[in-house]
Amino acid sequence: MTVIIDPQNSGISGNMIIGALVDLGIDSEGLIEVMQHYASYFGDIDVNIEKVNKSGISASFANVKCKDKKTIHYTDLIEILDGIVHPKVSSDTIKLSKKVFRTLAEAEAKVHGTTVDKVHFHEVGAADAVADIVGAVYCYHKLGMDNEKVYGMPVALGGGRIKAMHGVLSVPAPATLEILKNVPVFGGPVNFELTTPTGAALLVNFVSEFTNFYPLITNKNIGYGAGNMDLSLPNTLRIIKGNSELEKDLVSILETNIDNVTGELMGHLFNVLMDKGAKDVSIISTLTKKNRPGYLLRVIAKSVDCNMLSETIIRETGTLGVRIIPFVHRNIVSRKIVPIKFHINGNPVEIKIKVGMIGDDIISAKPEYEDVRKVSSEIDLPLKEVMDLANKAFNEISEHIQLYKKPKNKGI
Repeated sequence: MTVIIDPQNSGISGNMIIGALVDLGIDSEGLIEVMQHYASYFGDIDVNIEKVNKSGISASFANVKCKDKKTIHYTDLIEILDGIVHPKVSSDTIKLSKKVFRTLAEAEAKVHGTTVDKVHFHEVGAADAVADIVGAVYCYHKLGMDNEKVYGMPVALGGGRIKAMHGVLSVPAPATLEILKNVPVFGGPVNFELTTPTGAALLVNFVSEFTNFYPLITNKNIGYGAGNMDLSLPNTLRIIKGNSELEKDLVSILETNIDNVTGELMGHLFNVLMDKGAKDVSIISTLTKKNRPGYLLRVIAKSVDCNMLSETIIRETGTLGVRIIPFVHRNIVSRKIVPIKFHINGNPVEIKIKVGMIGDDIISAKPEYEDVRKVSSEIDLPLKEVMDLANKAFNEISEHIQLYKKPKNKGI
């Protein structure tokens, strides 16, 4: 499957993303419950989702009305967010939500010449930001977009000037421009703010690759999310979900040689880089200058994350430079996560299988390590044995499960 987020018409905001994903099939009642539950810790919140018409386009509109209890700093917001639980919200949703907030906070800190710890959410409002970000990320995982290739189209920014806490500012807002500095953008086509910092932060964390033209997809489902304003053009964000065969992935490679750190530090760095969005991290033993033993650190990353990950590498290791090899194309298969339930020695277990596919053909299937490790520990069985039993269970049912919904042929 492939997803395209298209903000070329009227930009992007948090509630526009939510509206478009609801249009693609998210249950709005469950979503409203999640949004109000999390945002209520930061202020008064009321969410309503309804169908509207924007200049002839039918779209879903997420109307979020908030009033903050008080101004809150980024670090306090994250601490509170960590303490909130909801049965429908996974740890992956909270992890990605925190990453989006980090993107916002780093942009604000850069613009205002301060540190992330001192950033507070006065411009967008904490309750509003929590409702939009947690709600959008909840939809993202609910639709399985974390296992799909997500393309982003060039972003319409709008134009003119806006009133902000720091006075009158040109569109785009400074934080928006900072977040989108590695993303294709264009001004207009109206004198209003079309792309918000929250929408920009969600976009760069959802998208795998930005492109100027649509990739080839078939059997498309299309969702439209409405913005607040009524404009001379349809104020909508379009998100398309469809089928694809063998896909292309566009990544960058970061490299540096390190010969002055311990193995413990490199192990720590591995975890830090993965937590901050690296797609893969390799640490290779090598010989450096003057035959000193050291490491070659190689990181595969989205292009929008390169500057942030390079700074992390420099700060954590003290290296004086990071090589960036940009825009490397690689062919990739589509991936599906399939949970399977079966019994081991009478014990009911559930293990997720990562399935690699080209079209409808399964070309690889591998049990998720963390699930296997957990089951191995719980039932006191060697990890390899659990792995073999999971593979056997998947092979027994693979011919009878449908990984893709196969709609009637409607052409391209």
